[in-house]
Amino acid sequence: MIRLKNITPVLCLLLTGAGLLHAAPDDDPFQGSVPTGAATGAPLALTLRGAIERGLKANLGVVMRETGNQVARAQRIRALSELLPRVTGSAGITEEQVNLKTFGFNFSFPPIPGFPGIPTIVGPFHYVDTHATASMSLFDYTARKNWRAAQANEEAVHLTYQDGRDLVVQAVANAYLLIIADASRVESVRAQVKTAQALYDRAVDQKNAGTSPAIDVLRAQVELKRQQQRQLAEENQLAKDKLALGRVIGLPNGQDFNLAEQTPFQPLEKMTPEDAESIAYKQRADYRSAQRQVYAAEQALKGARGQWLPTAGVNATYGANGLTPTDSHGVFTVAATLNFNIFDGGRIKADVEQARAALKEKQDALADLSGKIDFQIRSALLDIQSAGDQVRVAQSNVDLAAQTLDQARDRFAAGVADTIEVVQAQESVAAANDDLIAALYAHNAAKVALARSLGSVEQGIDKFLAVK
Repeated sequence: MIRLKNITPVLCLLLTGAGLLHAAPDDDPFQGSVPTGAATGAPLALTLRGAIERGLKANLGVVMRETGNQVARAQRIRALSELLPRVTGSAGITEEQVNLKTFGFNFSFPPIPGFPGIPTIVGPFHYVDTHATASMSLFDYTARKNWRAAQANEEAVHLTYQDGRDLVVQAVANAYLLIIADASRVESVRAQVKTAQALYDRAVDQKNAGTSPAIDVLRAQVELKRQQQRQLAEENQLAKDKLALGRVIGLPNGQDFNLAEQTPFQPLEKMTPEDAESIAYKQRADYRSAQRQVYAAEQALKGARGQWLPTAGVNATYGANGLTPTDSHGVFTVAATLNFNIFDGGRIKADVEQARAALKEKQDALADLSGKIDFQIRSALLDIQSAGDQVRVAQSNVDLAAQTLDQARDRFAAGVADTIEVVQAQESVAAANDDLIAALYAHNAAKVALARSLGSVEQGIDKFLAVK
């Protein structure tokens, strides 16, 4: 996260509008990862592409969305199973004794000489039975539409996974750029510390020579301590932001690294919002996912309405039974069924209303996403233009501030100015450097935001960020 300290109000407004001054919430899965491996003793030389590849493998957000793919695939297979034949088999040996009285047979006849009567207890006897049973739906409109909905939902979840990869690339690129800005700020502050140290040494020498009052020494010493304090704070922030990048890309705990690339200032080729939107609607995985979710909701609504239609199926059983396996005989049963709803107490109506509400929700979400894409593209283009202009102004201001500092130091050395003028000039140089660093970061971060707005960030990030 960029600190507000030493950033001009215009840049604060720009970065706030681009969403760059707000830290991600702690529970954002795209700011976490699944670390793998063990830390090495030597620091890694980390390129932007290398960081992105690590993030795509270990980032928690993309790992969780990959798990969602598996769940959606299971739901689609389950929906398909309702349309496919089901075959089961069984084999067994039965030993049985039957009391015929339980079936309503009570043989009570007058005694007949020489006839023992009919026993009511039959058995024990045994038989073997093997058979296979198959059932298949011949026509089930609701099951077919539910399968279509599950198919579309699986495609939508897969596109959501692709969108998650784009979010990982954006998170890694922003973290990488932030470290570059931190490192530049650290180098700038170190230069300011050296300048403050030289000013303090000169003030001490002039005081000892009797050509400068003690107050100049105190001013120079205060400025030196202030710059040293800034250096400590910036170095600490750099170390923390490196830890944050390590978390995003899943580096082993305690693994140190150095950035192997820098991102120079490179103006973006002119692009109109209309052209950008046309590209985004074709490339953005989250937009295409939302479209598939709308289609899935439409199929689910048709399936809910289709419950009023009859369903047709067939059940068949074939097997063999007999006293022993060798004297078994084939037996079979085939039955066709036609089922239809007559009265269900309003359940189907409730299902239809629920499916219609779900469809409306998905349609509204798609419309909102369309407006969001338009907003993101236009905001990113405005930020790129504004940040590019500020980079050019800040570069000029850095040169002017450096010239002012040189003249102030010369005037102090000649004894025609005190340390106040030098300290003020030094602060102007520090502010100008901070403005330039912030403007460069804002420009590159806005290009990353535009790449995200257009979609396919994983393939197009190199086009927007010219690393070297």
